[in-house]
Order: sequence, then structure tokens, then C-alpha cells
Amino acid sequence: MDFTVSQIARMIDHSILQPQFTVEDVRSGCAVAAKYQVASVCVRPSDVPLAVELLRGTEVRVGTVIGFPHGDTSTEVKVAETEQAVARGATEIDMVINIGWLRSGDVAAVETEIKEIVRVAGAAHVKVILETAYLTDEEKLAACWAAERAGAAFVKTSTGFAPTGATIDDLALMRSAVSSQVQVKASGGIRSLDTMLAMAAVGVTRFGTSATAEILEDLARRQVTAYARRG
Repeated sequence: MDFTVSQIARMIDHSILQPQFTVEDVRSGCAVAAKYQVASVCVRPSDVPLAVELLRGTEVRVGTVIGFPHGDTSTEVKVAETEQAVARGATEIDMVINIGWLRSGDVAAVETEIKEIVRVAGAAHVKVILETAYLTDEEKLAACWAAERAGAAFVKTSTGFAPTGATIDDLALMRSAVSSQVQVKASGGIRSLDTMLAMAAVGVTRFGTSATAEILEDLARRQVTAYARRG
């Protein structure tokens, strides 16, 4: 394989976002993240303090979501959410754009909102969720360009709560739209190693998934098998 288990792990944001998750589910999810030393966990805003506590002393960053999952809260509320998340220890911010504004053609308003989130996030990485399931290719491009102009660190496909998630075509389009200064995150329906590898081949560097253990254990098994065959 072209990637080691550790390298793939450092490309994963382990998702712990389902509304029905209990505190014990959050603890279990953070334990998975710590075991595999993934890039980050992405937790619900109310779970940020617990995740920070559980992951203290590891290299796993704590991220959270803003305006999630529909993106239609006011800019002022999104700014307040971001300020609180950062104050509580979040260092990755996954914000949902106002999808209705974008589809109405008000790209300037979308860009201004992203810029405000980037401003208050400070050193935290801001990932801009487009929710590609609802957008035309032209709208996806406009959102990517706005996100880069606003200073975002990543553009991201999906929340995982829309009818469809990440696709190779969308990811290739998004990668082509932004410069090398902006990374691309795939999220929504990523359940297998083969899916991750195909997406990495078009330039994706971060993946949101809850199937972290399954993906990394699959890679470890394949590498053992490949080593045994060579021997």
C-alpha cells in the first residue's frame, strides 16, 4: 500500500455527531481517536469540553461543528458558537454555509459570513461545509472561491445529514477550484478504505468518518497479507 496505517489515521477526523449519542458514546469515540491517533475528533458543540479533557496529552485535535447541520442560523449565532467552541478548546471548526444564500446568488453574503468565522476562530482551522448535495457545479465553484478568499483552511463536501455525501466528481471539482493553500475534506458516506484511497488520489487530504476503526484495521490486514506474500 502507498500509505501506512499511521498516515491514513492522520488524515481522519473521527466523527461523533449523531444526535442520539450518549456521553458514553462520546467517550468511546474519543477512545477510538486516541487509540489510532487520528488527526481530530469532530464532536457536537456541547461535547467539546469532554473531548478536550479525554484527549489531553494526545496529538488528536478537537473539532466541532457550527451552524450544523443546515447552515441557516444567523451569522451572529454562528460567530457566538465559534467563539464559545474556541474558548472551550476546539482547534478545528467545521462550519456550514448558508446554503439558501448561495443558491440565491448572494455569494458576497456567504463570503462575509465565512470571513467572520475565520476571524473569531483565530488559530483554529476553519473548514467550510458546502453541502454539495443541494448545489450545482457552478454554485460549488462559487462557494469554494468564496471560502478561499475568506481565509478558510479547508473546503468540505457534506455534513453527512443530506441525501447524498461526497463523490469523486465533486471532490475533483473542489480541488481544481482552490489553490494549494486550501485543503479539501471529504465527508458523507465514507465507510471503506477503498473509498478513501480513491478520494486521496484526486487530492483529498482529510476525511470525516465514523468508520475509523474498520478502515484502519482493513489497511493493517492488507499490509500483513502483502508482507506475507512478499516473504
